[in-house]
Amino acid sequence: MQGCVRAKPSKSCYRMSRRSAFGVRGVFASLFRERDHHPSLTRRTADDTRFEMQNGATRSANYGPWLVGLGAALWGTESAWRIPLNELFDAKVIVFWEHVLILIMFLPILIPRLREIPKVHVRTWGYLLFSGFAGSAVGTIFFTLALKYGNPTVVNVVLNIQPLISTVGAFLLFGDRLAHRFFFYAAIAIVAGIFLSVTHPAMIGVSFERAGLNLGSGYALICALFWGLSTVAGRGVMIGMSLRLASSMRIVIGLACMTLILLACGKLHSAALWPTAVHAQPVKAIVLLLLLASISGGIPLLIYFQGLHLTHASTAGYFEMMQTLAAVCITWGIFHATLHSHQVIAAFVLIAAVAMVHHVQQRVDPAAQQAKQRGDANRN
Repeated sequence: MQGCVRAKPSKSCYRMSRRSAFGVRGVFASLFRERDHHPSLTRRTADDTRFEMQNGATRSANYGPWLVGLGAALWGTESAWRIPLNELFDAKVIVFWEHVLILIMFLPILIPRLREIPKVHVRTWGYLLFSGFAGSAVGTIFFTLALKYGNPTVVNVVLNIQPLISTVGAFLLFGDRLAHRFFFYAAIAIVAGIFLSVTHPAMIGVSFERAGLNLGSGYALICALFWGLSTVAGRGVMIGMSLRLASSMRIVIGLACMTLILLACGKLHSAALWPTAVHAQPVKAIVLLLLLASISGGIPLLIYFQGLHLTHASTAGYFEMMQTLAAVCITWGIFHATLHSHQVIAAFVLIAAVAMVHHVQQRVDPAAQQAKQRGDANRN
């Protein structure tokens, strides 16, 4: 693996980095403990070892996209905490406190990994800096603003544009191969996302406003741009950095960015960080911030990075739409932002399209490998 980190990564290195890592012994066991290396109690042949490694790699590749989906779904719960926090804090201040609390939670993971920092390649740092800035800081600010000024259900489903952005980015940066039917199912997912995001789809030709889009939707589109590009950058980070160091340093960089943003906006003072509205409800503010930083912050971040380590960036972008589905359940059930019948149908179509994207993309690498083997055999 060191060769993949130091040299310019080849496509074989990308495949190896996706399919190695931690296996499938349980999410939290793989995140918080080193893989055990105990001597075998029975004699094993080289064929046995190679067979188990191949099976383990396949299971890891199959699990990766669904771990991305689980992390994204937990991120989808943040509307339950972020919407009431918008009544107490400025959007940028919410994101600042969120990073402070997540970093505190991650310190036991970060500190033992600091010795790895000098070994990280410059290119990996570039990916990490962009991921922390675009995804962790700026994208989250625009998402918080979108929830404040728009319909929370519409805002969350507008984020379905992320797959298009992440697919283009992954193709340009990593040369990810796309299945023949990838664009067919991707188009279905995008169209379903559009119908899911508007209240009156027949009015789109008249005006976006009458169709149900507003300022909140505009902020959501900007958020989708930053988060989609951050997905691709995060994939680059995982090529040359361990899971725990990457997830922790992303928060450190995000907090540094937020500190600079607050300083530039003149909000890095006590009156802005802990405003008058919070003084009247301090317990509510603290509980909401803790829930935002844990259930919707630190925990899904670890699960997401674990999944992203085993997944094509382009495929990961589509599984991130699980965030939208979870968020719609929150906004509908708690905030009564109901969906129309056409939006319910679109949601089911979206789920099916995402599943098919995973299915067709799974076959890309094995097919390419078989074609290469046939070509080698013909030359010999």
